[in-house]
Parts: sequence; structure tokens; C-alpha cells
Amino acid sequence: MKSLFFRLYLWGMSFLASLRPIKEKNIVVLNGSGRSGSNGYLFYKYIKAKHPDYNITLVEPWPSSHLSWETWKKIGTAKYVITTHQPFKARRGQVNIQFWHGVPLKRMGFMAHNTRYRDNKRNQKLWHKNADLVTSSSDLYESLMSACMAIEGKKYQKLGFPRIDYIDQPAISKEKLLADLFKTKDDQAQIGIYMPTFRYELEDEFVMEEIKQGNYFAFQDFDPYKLNDALKANHQYLIVKLHPYEMRMFEDLNNYFSNIAFLNNSYLFENDLDLYELLGNTDFLITDFSSIYFDYLHLDKPIIFITNYLKQYEKVRGLLLSPYEDVTPGPCVNSQKELLQVLRHPDDHQYKNQRFDWRELIDEVDYLDSCEPIFNYMTKKL
Repeated sequence: MKSLFFRLYLWGMSFLASLRPIKEKNIVVLNGSGRSGSNGYLFYKYIKAKHPDYNITLVEPWPSSHLSWETWKKIGTAKYVITTHQPFKARRGQVNIQFWHGVPLKRMGFMAHNTRYRDNKRNQKLWHKNADLVTSSSDLYESLMSACMAIEGKKYQKLGFPRIDYIDQPAISKEKLLADLFKTKDDQAQIGIYMPTFRYELEDEFVMEEIKQGNYFAFQDFDPYKLNDALKANHQYLIVKLHPYEMRMFEDLNNYFSNIAFLNNSYLFENDLDLYELLGNTDFLITDFSSIYFDYLHLDKPIIFITNYLKQYEKVRGLLLSPYEDVTPGPCVNSQKELLQVLRHPDDHQYKNQRFDWRELIDEVDYLDSCEPIFNYMTKKL
């Protein structure tokens, strides 16, 4: 019922906003990705800096029932509506550019084990009706997305993704990142970042209770003191970036460890940053099934994969590519003991060729930057 009322709210506000005329140089970005690799937010920053003659508005969070009427007027008068999740238009005559928010490894939509057919059909209609351009990076990306969302092939254009433009261009120095998050200076520092996927849908009370207690890896042998000591011995510093839902679950957000720091959204918002503007300062990634691993391939740096709840995830939601060990170009670890062993030598060159092969599969875009080609395509061809 709540979903029905919200759809009625969107319809009503869209109707009222559409009573004003469209302005050809108005762009609105409906950002549902927060600041964790948001194509929308980074494209917004690019347009603000490089095309000031266009009036671009950032709306976040989206969707929301708490938007002001002034915001709705900007949505209604925009010629171009950019989305990171479901395609959206407030009216006829608008052009929707769909960025999405990652190359999918997890099953979604029609392919997922935990979705409803009725919801998937409704989403299919939204993509068919509203999406005018779906930016893409490869045939593989298009195949995965269409399998999940039933997107027509003609909607894709291989223009790349704005977030990749920023992944190797840190907005702040490594020294400042160390000082801000770890309050230290270390010329030998190696910074790692741990970014797991959204684990609530595992429907596993043990996993969620462990996270709530501060066991962010959900390892059965988790010991933060041993982890911190091992990191310290290696001159390694671990940034923990969890899903916002999991961060809210923590009973104690204080950090008592010298070489482990939580990255909260507040740090990103206060500094007008997206997470991808920091990734270039990191030396390795730890993840599980998050699509960030495909993007991190552009840095050609070590990736460590956590597999302690792999079987549960495959059963509850499923993966688009398998076997998991064959599609992940890095060591798979199932416990903290195994993780500490890998952290001694994270830059294992045996995976370098695999990283290159997977990057070639997921990124066929010829040019290095995507923001300007996307801007040119949407303003000159749509």
C-alpha cells in the first residue's frame, strides 16, 4: 500500500510540475546512489565545471517524498533527466539518460531469486517507456543488464560511465586521506578499502547480528585487535565503507583502532566528494559481490574477495556469473586467518593477467573520458 501511495505522489507532483514549460538547457540529476560511485553526482560536478551555460540541478536522495515544490519545478522544466536507478520522466518531451550504478555481478530483476514477477514486469514497462539512452561500457554489460531488466538493445550506447573518469584522479592527496581518517603520517602506507555489498537480503540473523556487534566481515574468527596489529605491522590502513543500512545498525560507531577507520557518508558530503574520487589513493580492495570490483580493475591493483557467505547469497539472490572463483581475479578468503595471510603479500602478480582480461571484457569504450562524449551525445543527438 505504501508503494502505491508513493507512486500516486510521484504522478501527482509530476503532473503539477509539468504545467511549466521545458527549458532546453535545464538538466536535472536524480541521484539514488549517494556518494559511493555515483555516476549522477560526478556527471553533475563535471557539467557544473565544464558547461556553466547549462542549468543543472542535483536532487538527492532520490526518490523521496520530502522534496520541496521548488525542486519539483526544476524537475518539471528540465529537458534532460538523468537517473542512476529506475528511469524517470515527469512529462512528455523530456529525455531520460540512464547511467545505472554499476556493472552487475549480482542477479537483479527477472534473473534474481528473490524478486516478484509482477514487480519485474512493472519495471520492464518503466524502462521501455522512460529510458531514451542507457550508457554502456561493453557487450557483456548490455547482456547482463538486459537479462535482468529486459532493456531493448537499441537503447544502449557505448559511452562509458562518468564514475570511471574520476577513479584514477584523486581529489585529495594520499597524505591528507591518511591524516583525515587515521590521524597519522606514514611514508610507507598502503591503504586498503573494504566495501561489501548489501547483506540484509541474506536473510541470515547471525550475519546481521554479527555486523550489529561490529563484526563487519561476519567472520566466525573475527578479532579486530589481531586485524589491527597485522595491518600495523604491514604499514597497512583499512578503510571500512559499509552500506548505509549496515552503518545505522552499529551499536558503537566509535573506532578504537589505529589502522582501521570507518568512512561515513558525512565525510563525503562535508567535503563535496564521491567515494570514487578517493579510490585512486588506495592500494588494494576487499569486497564480496559488490560491482565496485569491476570498476576497480581500471586501477590494476590487488582485489581480495570475501566468500564466507557465498553459498547463502547464491541461494537467496544469485550471481550472474559463475563459478565465483573463476570470475574473481584475486584470492578468495573465507576467514580472518586466511585474510591475514593474504594481506602479507596482497600484490600477487599471478592475478594481473586476469584483471586485464576482465577489464577488456567489461570496458570496450575507446576513449579515456566519458563525461564529454555523454554530454555531446545527449545534447546533439537526443
